[in-house]
Amino acid sequence: MESWSLIILVITPGVWSGDWSVTSENQCALKGTSVLINCKYDYPLGHFITSVSWFKKLYASGKWRLFPLDKLPLTPDHFKYLGNYRGDCSLKVNDVQYADEGAYYFRFTTKLNRWMSIKPTYLSVGELTTVIEPSTVTEGGRVGMTCMSGCPEPKDIVWFRDGQPVSNPVFQARSEDAGKYYCAVRGQESVRSAPVALNVQYAPREVTLSVSPWGDIRSGGTATLTCSSDANPPVAHSGYSLYKDGQLISSGQNYVIADILPSDRGWYYCQAWNNISWTGIDLINSTEVHLDIKYPPMNISISVDPQLFDEGSSVNLTCSSVANPAADSYTWYKMVDSDATSSMLQVGSGQLLSLPSVEDSHSGVYLCKVRNSLGEGNSTQVLLSMQRKENGRSHYLQMLVVSSKGNLCKIPQPLNLI
Repeated sequence: MESWSLIILVITPGVWSGDWSVTSENQCALKGTSVLINCKYDYPLGHFITSVSWFKKLYASGKWRLFPLDKLPLTPDHFKYLGNYRGDCSLKVNDVQYADEGAYYFRFTTKLNRWMSIKPTYLSVGELTTVIEPSTVTEGGRVGMTCMSGCPEPKDIVWFRDGQPVSNPVFQARSEDAGKYYCAVRGQESVRSAPVALNVQYAPREVTLSVSPWGDIRSGGTATLTCSSDANPPVAHSGYSLYKDGQLISSGQNYVIADILPSDRGWYYCQAWNNISWTGIDLINSTEVHLDIKYPPMNISISVDPQLFDEGSSVNLTCSSVANPAADSYTWYKMVDSDATSSMLQVGSGQLLSLPSVEDSHSGVYLCKVRNSLGEGNSTQVLLSMQRKENGRSHYLQMLVVSSKGNLCKIPQPLNLI
């Protein structure tokens, strides 16, 4: 009786062809990432693998040589063999650097022979690079960003501005879009491009006019008016203009008023210009600032009503002045002569001095003193004088206006009464 034996032949991976070979593909990796070099090797049936090694081709001592990766001065896990002894020779390179670029060879050894790659595997190293077009744009202009690497372009790119995510690499620029942009591969955000700045230019905004010192500004003092704005490019010194009550008074960012006069009181504003238009407007105005000058009473004068009057008539003397704050005190004085000396006698208070029935005793020199919180001043002097003719048939009244120094400065025509 015949007998049969069943022989089961187990063929392990890598020994199908029975030929000596190493097969791998060139790779391109981004700097800072990890890359897997896929590799397969084969050998004839009957051989058993005893060792495997990867080598890199380097130039040393004047010629090209192959150096085992485990002999290179790198961190222990920089190169990691992920293959086996049965046909897989894959190699992982961690934290890829430009120094890793080059040609790599795989060698395996059996009990009977050894074999090395005939054709090297080449590792190229690229780096993410951000390109912004244009890098300087006027507000409202279109901006487009591209992420380049030198390797096959990653499909899932993410964008950041100053560390914050950006949803779209193409947009209409606003002033707040200015900043430093970089790209990264999603899931590997720690590997990023070098940041690239986007400069967004815009017309002046938030134009302001400030006054120093602020608050009470007194006549005779000094004040500085300063115009400022938010603009890109910044407004040059010559790009500012200052107006008072709608009239141009100065060009430049600063304007100093020395020895301030009451006439400097008014509404001020400035304009700013940096050659960038905003909705068609070139010059941007600040809000108006009111400059209020404080000063003691001045230009004090006395008016008489009526100017022509008869004896026994009612006459009013009114004291007027300009002051800021307004005068809060008026005091009337009449000059009195006594023993060859003259003195001033207070005869009333308030802005109006009323003489209900003029007579000889009212003749004399009058003045008023005006006061506010900053000081006081005297009016010009008014001389009231009455004279009669000897025959008593007619009389006339003279009113003389005298300067504050006592000098006669105006003599109206006498009033003749018949």
